[in-house]
Amino acid sequence: MPDVSLDSETKSAPFHTRRIGKYLGAEITGIDLTKVQDKETVAALILAHAENGVIVLPDQEIDSEDLKRFGRYFGELSVHPFSTNMEEAPELIVYDNKEGNPPPQTDVWHSDETFRECPPMGTVLSSKIIPEIGGDTCFCSQEAAYEGLSDHMQNFIDGLEALHDFIPFKKLFPDTPEGRKSLYEWEEKIRPVAHPVVRVHPVTGKKALFVNPWKFTVRIKGMHERESRELLEKLGNTVHTLEYQYRHNWVPNTVVMWDNRSVMHAAVHDYYPQQRKLERVTIEGDRPVGTGVSIDEDALYRRKIPWIMDFKDRPKRKFERD
Repeated sequence: MPDVSLDSETKSAPFHTRRIGKYLGAEITGIDLTKVQDKETVAALILAHAENGVIVLPDQEIDSEDLKRFGRYFGELSVHPFSTNMEEAPELIVYDNKEGNPPPQTDVWHSDETFRECPPMGTVLSSKIIPEIGGDTCFCSQEAAYEGLSDHMQNFIDGLEALHDFIPFKKLFPDTPEGRKSLYEWEEKIRPVAHPVVRVHPVTGKKALFVNPWKFTVRIKGMHERESRELLEKLGNTVHTLEYQYRHNWVPNTVVMWDNRSVMHAAVHDYYPQQRKLERVTIEGDRPVGTGVSIDEDALYRRKIPWIMDFKDRPKRKFERD
């Protein structure tokens, strides 16, 4: 991972960026991911990713090593605790439904791995084999979803916390003595964790909804079960607002990266039994920060990732206190 300083005032980039969605999504051309990028290009990529939520890089005929190198421009690569990764490359996940294997269960709106204390900051997919029909991936801006709420609702949910757990993966453990023992060990290792319902982006300073009601968010702290369920349903249903979405139609040799801190996504499983093969890497993140965090506390959280920007010279953002 290069040691870069991200200058938020930079107006130019060593590649061309074209916005492809109203609230999120940008296509980046004029860059070759088979080559090692310089610090200026890496800094511009980090900023483009944060500001657009989803970046699409077409015509990238890359291999797994190129993909991993690209991911490391943004941070350390993460290993998914419940994925069947390759032993020689545990940070690489291959989605491939060849030989009659059904697609993975990723056809619901979600953010990746929010059951972790520090969920991933981003995920990268590289397309290898694409079906003739179907197989799109949908994205939804959680910043737009938050902005679309009334002032009253925004004020109500600012400062709330929700508990996240790895419930969907518990079904992977068989109902046998060995399976129950293994599940218990994982439950001791990965306990439910509280994250802010409204997350402040560490690069842009924008607020975004950060709930995962169809995957990992189990309840909102301090609320009765029915209240929590109804509020999570209301907040979760904002993903169905079409203008907040970008739908990506895959072609081979395309790299797509999304910001897990501000974007939800869902795969469309309308292509089976056609083959669809994608390679994935995920980038480690920091602990989500909610509203009302002071500048000193905020900087303390993000000293773990000092490559984001030069804190000494950066301007104060709206959410920071004087």
